[in-house]
Amino acid sequence: MAEQTTLPEGVGESAGAPHGNAVGPGEQPAATGAGPLGAEPTGAKPDSAVIRDALGVGIAVGLSGFAFGVTSAGSGLSLLQTCALSLAVFTGASQFALVGALAAGGNPYTAAAGAFFLGVRNSFYGLRLSQLLALPRALRPFAAQWVIDETTAVTLPQPTRRAARIGFAVTGLTLYVLWNLTTLLGALGAEALGDTDTWGLDAASPAVFLALLAPMLKSTTERVTAALAVLLALGLLPVVPAGVPVLLSALAAPAVLFLSGRMKGTGGETATEKERAEKHTRTSTRTRTEGDR
Repeated sequence: MAEQTTLPEGVGESAGAPHGNAVGPGEQPAATGAGPLGAEPTGAKPDSAVIRDALGVGIAVGLSGFAFGVTSAGSGLSLLQTCALSLAVFTGASQFALVGALAAGGNPYTAAAGAFFLGVRNSFYGLRLSQLLALPRALRPFAAQWVIDETTAVTLPQPTRRAARIGFAVTGLTLYVLWNLTTLLGALGAEALGDTDTWGLDAASPAVFLALLAPMLKSTTERVTAALAVLLALGLLPVVPAGVPVLLSALAAPAVLFLSGRMKGTGGETATEKERAEKHTRTSTRTRTEGDR
């Protein structure tokens, strides 16, 4: 059940740049004004800093693969099935959703649907990353396997295409190797740990994901959407089959966007009416003034 996201062909490649500031295929112009000839563009980030950030995320999240290995083995999956999920699916939230639903006695099809829809978000990441990275066509199917939350979180803030490519590659490689290695170790050590529920290891990956997500929730709309999604998932957990609350919590996004649009529309009408009244007042005042003359 591989959840690979095929990266579309780059659509942001520059063409027809003026002479003297030519931009070749797949290259990105300077983020801001260019400095002296031969100098790095203004806003460029040192490669060492990008690698450091990428390694930090890759190692921190990669080690939580141990939690998945233990949880998966504890839910009844074999060693081969557990390792296959990490190798082929390679998206922690979907993997935990699948084994969590199975461990709770959920229908396998419902569990798979929940995991699938969680993985669909990677497709939207791919649309944006394909423009930023502009990778050669031959590399895109391989890079698609690494289009996940963590690589996206590291890649998007980078100021240049070079930094974005380094961040994506280092994060993806580090995380893929560590995640699969620790998954194997976790599955092998599940018996030695005993009852995995008492350790609470299934909360490790969601906790890391929240740590990455929280700083990105900058607007009120984003925070309200996240809060509503959590309330929906928790509220529906006791009344619907395992795996379904995650699917239904996605309704928070269109609900908040709809309400936000209605509020903006009401505010826009009020502002328009106010402007119309002020214009009418100015016109009336001007008319009276001209009449007095």
